[in-house]
This record gives sequence, structure tokens and C-alpha cells, in this order.
Amino acid sequence: MTPPQRQRRELVPEAPTPQEGEDKPGNPERMYVVAGPDGERAELDLVTLIVARATDPPPSASPEQAALLRLCAAPLSVAELSAYLHLPFSAMGVLLTELLTADLVQARAPIVRKARSDRSLLEAVMNGLQRL
Repeated sequence: MTPPQRQRRELVPEAPTPQEGEDKPGNPERMYVVAGPDGERAELDLVTLIVARATDPPPSASPEQAALLRLCAAPLSVAELSAYLHLPFSAMGVLLTELLTADLVQARAPIVRKARSDRSLLEAVMNGLQRL
């Protein structure tokens, strides 16, 4: 049995360079703005909790924003949202900044638990349980 033979590609001629006096093509138009008009982004951390204020996304929302609003019915961290939507943290920052400025979501600080419990409280609970 003989292996399949590869076919040779044909060379594509290069595009001609514009001559003097001809109009050069301009820069392509940007399809998406990465930051707002002032270039600021919201101060977000990977553990910042995001909660949606609206139950339904507005009709003007992009597909990513609509999916993010549906996921945020319950509080989720930015890291979880990034994992669920398969988007990097930088892209999540842009999306969340737009939603925060439109008042569609609310950012909350994470719930911080104490590192150690109060020893006197634990002793009181233990003594109470021993009396039972």
C-alpha cells in the first residue's frame, strides 16, 4: 500500500505596493473599545463577589454580558466567572467595568472569616455540651 501523495501549493503573487500619488489604505476601524472614554477600569480582585441587579439582560447587552448577568443571579467571584465563561481575567475586568458603570451588577468585598475562633467561646460551648 502506498502512502498518499502531497500536492504542491501554488505560489500566490504578492499584492502590488502602492505607487506614489496613490492613496494608501488607512488603519482598519476598531471593532471594540477596551476601556471607557477616560480609560479607567473598576478596582476588581479575583475574589471580589459580583451580583446582578437585573434579572434579565437588556437587549443592548453583548452575548458575554448577557451570560455574565445570568450567572450572577447568586454572588460569584470574578475568578469563578472567568472560569465559567472561559475568559481571561483582563477580559472579565473590561466586561465587569462596563456592567458596573451601567449599574447592572454590584461588586462586593469577599466575606472574610477570622483565622482563629475565640478560645473562651469554644470552652463555653464545650462546657455546655458536657453538662448535657
